[in-house]
Amino acid sequence: MNEGGEGEGESEGIGRPAPRPLTHLAQAGRRAEWTSMPGQPGGIVNPPVWRASTILYDDVAHLKAASGRDPHERLFYGRKGTPTAWSLADALTSMEPGAKGTMLFPSGVAAIACSLMAVLKPGDQLLMVDAAYDPTRGFCERMLKPLGIETIYYDPTIGADIAALFTDRTKAIFLESPGSLTFEVQDIPAITALARARDIVTLMDNTWATPLYFQALAKGVDISIVACTKYIVGHSDVMIGSATATPELWPALRSSAYLFGQMTSPDDAWLAARGLRTLGVRLAQHQAGALQVAQWLADRPEVARVLHPALPGCSGHDIWLRDFSGSTGLFTFILNGGGDKARAALIDGLAHFGIGYSWGGFESLALPVDPARYRSATRWEAEGPAIRLHIGLEDPADLITDLDAGLARFRASA
Repeated sequence: MNEGGEGEGESEGIGRPAPRPLTHLAQAGRRAEWTSMPGQPGGIVNPPVWRASTILYDDVAHLKAASGRDPHERLFYGRKGTPTAWSLADALTSMEPGAKGTMLFPSGVAAIACSLMAVLKPGDQLLMVDAAYDPTRGFCERMLKPLGIETIYYDPTIGADIAALFTDRTKAIFLESPGSLTFEVQDIPAITALARARDIVTLMDNTWATPLYFQALAKGVDISIVACTKYIVGHSDVMIGSATATPELWPALRSSAYLFGQMTSPDDAWLAARGLRTLGVRLAQHQAGALQVAQWLADRPEVARVLHPALPGCSGHDIWLRDFSGSTGLFTFILNGGGDKARAALIDGLAHFGIGYSWGGFESLALPVDPARYRSATRWEAEGPAIRLHIGLEDPADLITDLDAGLARFRASA
């Protein structure tokens, strides 16, 4: 887990500019102390996998000295990490200008839960976006509520009007933009500015865009959370999460993670770091493919609406255009009428889309979703059933052909 300060995203000397994003992804987190051996010239490309539980000391004096100092980025005990995890955390920290450090977790949900516990205590009030990922809502209702922490859900399009919800007990605001399932784009700068003025902590689930396409801390967010399971890993074979914090929030986040015993395995951290190297080229392909498929769906009579922030006319498109540098592969479309049976007929016969939860891998996915079940501050109404798509790295023409046949099945069933 990295404590920032000398990330590769900074200028490397007088007259030498900081590297551009794709160069940064290839180089971040590869400090010499993690890729070479003392006293030997040269080094390896990738930091190796350091597996450890017990750390051995030369003598009792060194053991006692280690116990009395900050164990961060020092070999102390396996739960506090090894260079494999530190290198990944270092790379993630340097992707968020203004960040102090990053903690790694065994899943995105663990990162969300631990981050919330770092900033809330009994009697506090949390403002939670109504379009949040369902497990985030579950944690609020089944863990925070029994602890005496109240959650107030708010309209994801509220913007600066969120100030009307502030009370003396409001201690944190949770953001997710675009929102899960329905993809509303929040006015993050407006909300974070109001929160800073009242000393309210802001946390954001930044999984959809990743720090490559949305630098959350630069927009005023205090803790940026990513389910690295998705795009950072990119291959649907690792569970891992991260939380990156400002200097002010970093001590509380790190303490919370240590106290809850949160960590990730070195093998998983290594695979996530490997995925990070290709994040730029993969996201570019996800973006291009998803836009091609979304635009095709938007012109189909069987489709009432496409919920994709990068499409003109979609809710929040102007904010997305202002704040984001790209879009990714996940979006939802609403069928024009029909019911569950017709929706299932469309999905069940797809040849190039898997049916499953999660997203962010190289494979395309189709999932029936029912957003109304996960709303409390707003009401979800639609012209028909909804399907969430993740557009993978397949040829978009093949995916469109597949969906075309699916829409024919939908018409026949409806």
